Amino acid sequence: MDSLFEYSNQLIARVDTEFIRYSYHQMNWQNRLVGLIGPRGVGKTTLVLQYIKSNLNFQQTLYVTAEDFYFAKNRLTDLAEDFVKSGGKYLFIDEIHKYPDWSKELKLIYDYHQDLKVVFTGSSVLDIKKGSSDLSRRAVVYTMQGLSFREYLTLFHQKQVPKFTLEDIVNHQVVVPQIPHPLPLFADYLKKGYYPYAKEDDFGLKLQQVVNQTLEVDIPTYAEMNVATGRKLKQLLAIVAQSVPFKPNMSKIAEMLKISRNNIADYLLYMEEAGMVAQLRGPTKGIRALGKVDKVYLDNTNLVYNLAEEHQNTGNVRETFFLNQLRVNHQVSSSVLGDFKVDTMDFEIGGKNKDLKQIKNAEKGFLVKDDIERGFLNTIPLWHFGLMY
Repeated sequence: MDSLFEYSNQLIARVDTEFIRYSYHQMNWQNRLVGLIGPRGVGKTTLVLQYIKSNLNFQQTLYVTAEDFYFAKNRLTDLAEDFVKSGGKYLFIDEIHKYPDWSKELKLIYDYHQDLKVVFTGSSVLDIKKGSSDLSRRAVVYTMQGLSFREYLTLFHQKQVPKFTLEDIVNHQVVVPQIPHPLPLFADYLKKGYYPYAKEDDFGLKLQQVVNQTLEVDIPTYAEMNVATGRKLKQLLAIVAQSVPFKPNMSKIAEMLKISRNNIADYLLYMEEAGMVAQLRGPTKGIRALGKVDKVYLDNTNLVYNLAEEHQNTGNVRETFFLNQLRVNHQVSSSVLGDFKVDTMDFEIGGKNKDLKQIKNAEKGFLVKDDIERGFLNTIPLWHFGLMY
């Protein structure tokens, strides 16, 4: 265990605490079992290390990654027992989805060590309700997505911008004097501002590697798929990437991929949970997944620019951004009048020359325009919706 402590302390000491992601302040870290899930590369590891560095006694805290070679011969439950015996109080387990029977052992740790607080991170494809061990009553699980435009401004350009609610935005209460000309920065964000590691070299190559790992390793491992099925996921993602946006025709896709049409919906759901695509459903009560899927988008605009190549469509990019940013705090569904419905409001997305024709009969209709700096009446700049978290 000494080597684990040494590695843990090195990582904690090196982490930078200057920029903190939005999830940090949303999480109740005092719960006994806390989960943080999300797509690869959005900063989950950094966030938990920042929390440790800013709040906890290193001598009572251990950070481990479940893919550490230590776990080739040792179990999580044994580690937890030894850690508690040596005075440990806070155990952080990263990449929990890499550990077999993770949910069963977390349940045992939770039940046996009532003075130990455990935080785990994992791929967003994890379903804590799946399996024989019911963690849903024990674990409080938070989902984190990539950077908002607001967070990008802070991390990439050191521009501190306050958060604005949807009500603030539709009432034209967004005032950002520190950014007199936001549109060039917004255009850059759409291409390479969603993932924190875009600040590093070779972002495009690294993003491709994240996509490959997600489709070839994370989803197949979770869903017990074979290698050939993993390749089908990549083909399906390519179909979505080249569409503007993609309206699912299950029979046609099944024919193209040479698989059963009954599998397509499952594949898309896995890819949605893993942060590769976003599915826009019709307005429905009850469980989100029961709503009819009207459109399928890539999850975020960085994926559009990276995967769609020459097939990028400006309208698709705008809609992808709007759905991606609004879904963090709101239920977004398709609209019969515009592109999206949020609460009682209908939103039509377009460029600066878009008119009100489609939403003129909406009770609360708003025209969201790209390429404008300021709004007026019921016309709102698209970039404003990136300041919500």
